[in-house]
Amino acid sequence: MSFRIVSTGSFVPPKVVTNEELTTFLDTSDEWITERTGVKERRVATTETAATMGVEAGRRALEAAGMTPDQLDMILCATISGEYVSPGVACLIQAGLGAACPAFDISAACSGYIYALDTAAGFFARNRVKNMLVIGAEQISRLLDWTDRNTAVIFGDGAGACLLEAGDNYITSKLFSRGGADVIQIPTSIGNSPFFEKEQVKPLIHMKGQETFRFAVGAMAQDIQDVLEQAGIDPADVDHVVPHQANIRIIDAARKRLNIKPECYASNIDRYGNTSAASVPLVLDELNRAGKLNRGDIVVLAAFGGGLSSGACVIRW
Repeated sequence: MSFRIVSTGSFVPPKVVTNEELTTFLDTSDEWITERTGVKERRVATTETAATMGVEAGRRALEAAGMTPDQLDMILCATISGEYVSPGVACLIQAGLGAACPAFDISAACSGYIYALDTAAGFFARNRVKNMLVIGAEQISRLLDWTDRNTAVIFGDGAGACLLEAGDNYITSKLFSRGGADVIQIPTSIGNSPFFEKEQVKPLIHMKGQETFRFAVGAMAQDIQDVLEQAGIDPADVDHVVPHQANIRIIDAARKRLNIKPECYASNIDRYGNTSAASVPLVLDELNRAGKLNRGDIVVLAAFGGGLSSGACVIRW
């Protein structure tokens, strides 16, 4: 017993920031950004938070299924960009929806949504839940150094959600962590302890681009290959691949290592950028609402990110 996806939902802030707008305060160009990342524009929060975006994405998933918040047995939220260390974003989403169920966060950076789905599968396997909302919600703009053209141009804000119920459609998965903060890190404030002697580093995203690229391509290709082998599924039988939307060059490089038809790969990075743990459910909701997902389709989800972490899973729609 695992789960099946009943419905999906998503939300992005209405504020659109184009590459051209970034050129007004960064030494960059639309051509430079597009060529290196595939991003043309992104959504940026003005009053929204990870929690408020998560509430709206969750509400839309519930409405699509004709369910109410009181029917939920659990809410999981994959995020690294909450307003508070505590309470967690999932708890704020629970309150915003008016639900009455356990709620907690999963912190695995851009891989977070894959980790959250795998966590959800465990609760279904133990028959602890009947209906669960799994959300990826990120306000990454609050963690960016907006003077750094190497990171500020990549990311965006948004949230995506899947409503799950008991079923047998979650076929297999793989999670991986290499460990360490040498490639990607987001420090927290050191506070004002008079005893702590470590030097303060800005609590913003610090990322080594080339190292991230190499890890991401290898991890995505290997993880997808591994889960397909575990499931006994021929790559030719895959209907959709939903990869983390970090960089179009990473997606293309990983795709070339796999024997899955190019048209199976879904992407919206040109419009939303890298929304971290929200990127996979955002793409999934777009595919679903466009009527591109049919019952029985084989869908592969894959992501990678800070940690260094990665993961993939196979779902029968």
